[in-house]
Amino acid sequence: MRKLYFLVPGTGGQFACGGLWAELKTLKLAQQICSAEVVTYRQRESSVLFLENVLRGPALEASIFVVSWGFDVPKLVTKLQRHNPKHHIIYHAHSAGYGFKLPASIPIITVSRNTLGYWGQRSPHALIYYLPNQISDEFCNLNVERDIDVLVQARKSSEYLMRCLIPALKQQYHVHVVDSYVQDLAELFNRSKVYLYDSAEYWAQQGVSEGFGLQPMEAMACGCQVFSSVNGGLSDYLDPGFNCYKIAGYSQHYDVQRIQTVLANFKPLNLPDYFLKEYRSTAIQQRFQVILSELNDFFDHKSNHLDTIPDLTRFRLLKLKAQRLVNKLKS
Repeated sequence: MRKLYFLVPGTGGQFACGGLWAELKTLKLAQQICSAEVVTYRQRESSVLFLENVLRGPALEASIFVVSWGFDVPKLVTKLQRHNPKHHIIYHAHSAGYGFKLPASIPIITVSRNTLGYWGQRSPHALIYYLPNQISDEFCNLNVERDIDVLVQARKSSEYLMRCLIPALKQQYHVHVVDSYVQDLAELFNRSKVYLYDSAEYWAQQGVSEGFGLQPMEAMACGCQVFSSVNGGLSDYLDPGFNCYKIAGYSQHYDVQRIQTVLANFKPLNLPDYFLKEYRSTAIQQRFQVILSELNDFFDHKSNHLDTIPDLTRFRLLKLKAQRLVNKLKS
């Protein structure tokens, strides 16, 4: 198999976020299948390859560049194709809605079915695959005493959550607000009864979607009862009324009432085994093996053949609509 270069702006510091950790987890899974390395392109790091140096190296035709940082993808693709039009590129798509388009020569691997559907419509002639993010094995119910009634992380939380709902809950319950990096998030989830997550407002401001939403699933795996928004990739696995509760439901009073009921009758969430199986490393590695095998075959084909399916451009769409109108008039 071809070697994979995972391009990220940096491996920490100002670039630290859930998307970066998810990408680095994917890199580790890839390394169990083929040769794979991380490459930074903004932040130079002593122990990590830098893109400019990699592009000066030989035999890049036997490699694949994996781009993922949404806002940087168009520039990275242009840079790579200008360096060598024959470079093989994969887009590992987390969030959707960045607005750019990709040619059919660039396959897309999506982390959620929500993003899969987005790119299935936006790039109908590209190869598209689904590879969910990994939920590490440490996220499980340890059956320990839970001393935190309500847990919430400040980052990505809505103004309503932080300024209205949390102050109201603090009058009655032990509420723990996380506003900094947590070394052992699984331990914190196991100490908590209810986890609140409301990211719809945050992503609406960013203009893109929630790519996957790792933390609500990690909390569920640890037995928390989750109150969450169901925007973007969260809709892949959240099922209000069955495995979670919809947050910001009509009124603050109604939210408080439902959380009170859950806490008064608290039982740890007990997910069926099959629910998390899809997101554990074994299942993802098996899917990744199939995907990478197919992509290597595709890049072999692409090296010797041109794309022949007309692109779904704005002009072609207008032409197709005009043809449909003419056919209606004729009938």
